[in-house]
Amino acid sequence: MLEVLRPLLATGGLYLPEETLAKIKIFHDMLLDWNTRMDLTNVPEEEMPLRHYADSLLPLVKSNWFPEGSSLIDVGTGAGFPGLALAVARPDLQVCLLEALQKRCTFLTAVCDALGLSNVKVLHARAEDAARENMREYYDIACARAVAPLRVLAEYLLPFVRTGGQALCWKGPSVEEELREAKRALSILGGAPGERYPLPLAGVQLCVQAVTKKAATPAAYPRKAGTPKKKPL
Repeated sequence: MLEVLRPLLATGGLYLPEETLAKIKIFHDMLLDWNTRMDLTNVPEEEMPLRHYADSLLPLVKSNWFPEGSSLIDVGTGAGFPGLALAVARPDLQVCLLEALQKRCTFLTAVCDALGLSNVKVLHARAEDAARENMREYYDIACARAVAPLRVLAEYLLPFVRTGGQALCWKGPSVEEELREAKRALSILGGAPGERYPLPLAGVQLCVQAVTKKAATPAAYPRKAGTPKKKPL
């Protein structure tokens, strides 16, 4: 796996220490093992270096997005992408992995224990509930990959982000259309479109779209669990 991942990362100018890559390999091996017993990913093994690891890690070249010591929450992290991969590569980040399915939380905790990650917290909760507790407007960065259209995703992410922080949204070729549809939602929630980073991966049209938190999110948001998806802003 690493012999494929290294050149993918190098294409974007990202070079990780061998000890970091060794931890990513352990993460990968555990994912393959656990995936035989539970539904963690349906990505074919041969595509994982690109579609899981390079996809998650390459945005680290945008150093202004990930200042030293930043706090980050990955909403709907699933099998740990991008949040757990980022936490392995950047141990200075304080990362919360938010996941609604307990079985996935069990897997994530097992990986963190195996790798001795002291910078990661795994939280079993829905985004709409967690954002109403003490994590509201707490994080420098909220991120999500393959979770929802941007106008829905904004309601999941922006309540977690402090004013001046950013939501980072992993997106495909429809990002421009999603931004147009999300204009009203971003305005209501205190966000505005920020920089976009096209991932330098051959054969795919993927990017990370930043949303800057310009103002506090009104207390009415997020709405109760399930509402953002059923009735997008």
